[in-house]
Amino acid sequence: MTVLTAALLPILTAAPVLADDANAAKSEDKQPKPPAAMSTVGGSLLGKPGTQVNLAPGVPVLPKKLTGRSWIVADAENGEVLASHNAHWQLPPASTLKMLFADTVLPLLPKTESHKVTNADLAGVGEGSSLVGVKEESTYTVHDLWMGVFLRSGNDAVHVLSEMNGGVPKTVADMNKHAADLGANDTHVVSPDGYDEKGQVSSAYDLTLIARSGLQKKDFREYSSTVRVQFPGEEKKAKKGKKAPKRETFEIQNTNRLLTGDSGLEPYKGIAGVKNGNTTNAGSTFTGVAERDGRVLLVTVMNPSEKESLAVYQETGRLLDWGFTAAGKVKPVGALVKPRSADGRSDKEAVGQKDSGDKGEAGGSAGTDQASLGDKASASSGSSGMKIAVAITGGALLLLAAAVFLVNRRWPLPDLVKRLPRR
Repeated sequence: MTVLTAALLPILTAAPVLADDANAAKSEDKQPKPPAAMSTVGGSLLGKPGTQVNLAPGVPVLPKKLTGRSWIVADAENGEVLASHNAHWQLPPASTLKMLFADTVLPLLPKTESHKVTNADLAGVGEGSSLVGVKEESTYTVHDLWMGVFLRSGNDAVHVLSEMNGGVPKTVADMNKHAADLGANDTHVVSPDGYDEKGQVSSAYDLTLIARSGLQKKDFREYSSTVRVQFPGEEKKAKKGKKAPKRETFEIQNTNRLLTGDSGLEPYKGIAGVKNGNTTNAGSTFTGVAERDGRVLLVTVMNPSEKESLAVYQETGRLLDWGFTAAGKVKPVGALVKPRSADGRSDKEAVGQKDSGDKGEAGGSAGTDQASLGDKASASSGSSGMKIAVAITGGALLLLAAAVFLVNRRWPLPDLVKRLPRR
């Protein structure tokens, strides 16, 4: 069903309607079909196939050229889902799964810790993987490796960090446990780096939940918003009778094109992360967070069929534009649920780890509790005017009840959002 004219909108305010783009409908027969029934986590409407949006007078229509198999627009602070399309369709996530890897492992490894890489650390990296250039017999800090994960989507860095966390199998188990705690029930992890594996799936809804959780962490926000940085090169051994040569570095740049821009694509005004991905099975995937006029939105797009250049970023930008215009006018179709551990258990407890005693160094989360969300969750929270994020005192992060989920307080998004040119 296509979007009807504004004259008919009052008739439709009682229920969501489908708003699929006509161009996408032409190629519908060529595309895989979503399941007839999907998960209803966050609200029953999110379990229905097709586009879910509440049309009403004053609500802008959805943009054209939305060809993603699945997408979602959500308010990052109050959790309202403003619109969605096949939100719970289980699809290959590609490297957007690294958000779950980071959200799981970041609190467990102090960023100043160093590790000398062995051949065994890199043995499981898949053929054709994206790499940052980690070298055997060279030493890296945890901070270096996270930069490699977020900026270059380096599967080599993921595997080294996984080994530091006790091995890939343990890390996969930790990630699956953390996903369950977040309510990301569509997600099943087989490989921590998002490399195509049979049975490895997630959904636009889950990836948005995961991003929202990760953004509670200061280091997660820093890494996902960094445009470029110097990465350590290979450590070369000293020749006999001589000192070892000075270790060189090389520049790496973030592969998030809404952050860096590209040919025909300007950086998105207000963008502050999060993660992109691309594999043969997954196609292009992306989750982004942006701020405009004090409102923070999350958008996830999975596998657009449109052939335009950088389609996943173009479609994300259109959905962000729509979301910033529609927010406060459109009735939500669902909500992002709170983690099960929001009652006060830490991330380490959720994945069965001991506290490292260094939450700040490791990038632990902080915050306050949130009321349960469901079909009716966003109706009341949206009118409260309350925001989520950590408090800022004297320019420093104030940790509030460390490791408890943040809600209804403002996030200190990176200064980058103020510097990027408007699209």
